[in-house]
Amino acid sequence: MNSDTLQILIAMVVYMAAVIVIGIVYARRANRSSDQYFLGGRTLGPWITAMSAEASDMSGWLLMGLPGVAYWSGLADAGWTAIGLAVGTYLNWLIVSKRLRRYSVRAGNAITVPEFFSNRFREKKKTILFIAAAFILVFFTVYAASCFVTCGKLFSTLFGMDYVAMMIVGAVFVLLYTILGGFLAESASDFMQAIVMVTALVVIVVIGVFQAGGIGTVLENAREIPGFLEFFGMATPVLDESGQQIVEAGKPLFGEAAEYGALNVFSMLAWGLGYFGMPQVLLRFMAIRREEELKYSRRIAMVWVVISLAVAVFIGIVGRQLYPTAHLDKSAAENIFITMATSSLPAILAGFVMAGILAATISSSDSYLLIAASAFAKNIYQGICRKKATDKQVLVATRITLLLLAGIAILIALDEKSIIFQIVSFAWAGFGATFGPLMIFSLFWKRTNKAGAIAGMVGGAGMVFLWKLVISKLGGVFAIYELLPAFLFSALCIVVVSLLTKAPAKEIQEDFEAVQAGVQ
Repeated sequence: MNSDTLQILIAMVVYMAAVIVIGIVYARRANRSSDQYFLGGRTLGPWITAMSAEASDMSGWLLMGLPGVAYWSGLADAGWTAIGLAVGTYLNWLIVSKRLRRYSVRAGNAITVPEFFSNRFREKKKTILFIAAAFILVFFTVYAASCFVTCGKLFSTLFGMDYVAMMIVGAVFVLLYTILGGFLAESASDFMQAIVMVTALVVIVVIGVFQAGGIGTVLENAREIPGFLEFFGMATPVLDESGQQIVEAGKPLFGEAAEYGALNVFSMLAWGLGYFGMPQVLLRFMAIRREEELKYSRRIAMVWVVISLAVAVFIGIVGRQLYPTAHLDKSAAENIFITMATSSLPAILAGFVMAGILAATISSSDSYLLIAASAFAKNIYQGICRKKATDKQVLVATRITLLLLAGIAILIALDEKSIIFQIVSFAWAGFGATFGPLMIFSLFWKRTNKAGAIAGMVGGAGMVFLWKLVISKLGGVFAIYELLPAFLFSALCIVVVSLLTKAPAKEIQEDFEAVQAGVQ
């Protein structure tokens, strides 16, 4: 290990130590009860609510996946995705946050998303609870796998070591931290990680633009690549039989720009729909100490999101100017942020910037694992199997579940060629279509009933799999991102089934009216 690598390692170890200290500080409080462990006793302030929600949501794909898309095919895919996410973030904070905070208290002081849905419909047989928890287990395990892929790529690229070994090391660190501190530690560290992430992005893009000779030079280079700097066109790298981009005379080859029509635009904008069903974000709405503070949180969150997404996309464009032949396949393109950081900064500073990627990964994977484990331990184990289980037994079950889920996620992440953006897009669609429509209808349509809720969840999740694995293969209009058709199908299922079946009981409607009137 040379001097530069050692300095990078030291900087990252210092960062990881700080994260562990946060976990230790909050460990005693987190272990007082399952309510403290899973939702922090609803004590989050507006800054931590906003920053932890966005940091836990964005994950490692913000620093690797999104710049990688921009580096590989230009502005269109990455740009429209970023716009969709920014709009979705704003609407979720504006429409859902206050009503969910209020309703979750009214619905038996629910501390998990499945528990909210179950209590919202006052179900005795915990069907909704079980289905919601089961889908959270499935999709969050896939999500956690994307974070472990990020860890593996980061450490193997930096230290030249085996991908699988490095991925497992990263997974073990995340697992130990999550087991230790629970929701409060996760939220507090996510606040710090959000600051690290946006700082890392801004520092790298500023230095990259300077090294490239200014914004004018970067844009001029991008315009030379057909479709690269267009919102309605897309660059097409020329590939050999192995999937590697062909390089001639030191320049990567591109074909004619591909068309990028309305279907592509709507497909990428549909990413914004996912926010309405993201448990890691919805939990922050439930956990804030006062409903009135959500307006302040929304403003903080939007500033962070707009800056982070815009800079992440631009890093890919700058990277194509600075290192045109450094990454010649779609998977390797996701390392462009690492390449720019390690080539542009002194080693010790590069280490702290690399901590930005680690920050993004930790802030997401701990959320994913904790929410998935709580879905089993709190909602299935205690809610269905052992209703008299003590808080201590629930916490033990949570930690056992964390170990099992992490093991499955590691197995999914074993493939070094995994593309982070694609893994995240599938899990994102799963959550968005399974829970998004149901959350909106549960909060705003009094006629929604239990049968409609079940139909919406099952229909949305089923359509994600059907569209992704079967229908999208037909191409053409059917190649649209699976979230959009699945979201619409889920909404249709909720409306049709609710109207065809018995109206909600009087007490359920009274709960709805009380929440609508501002009463918890």
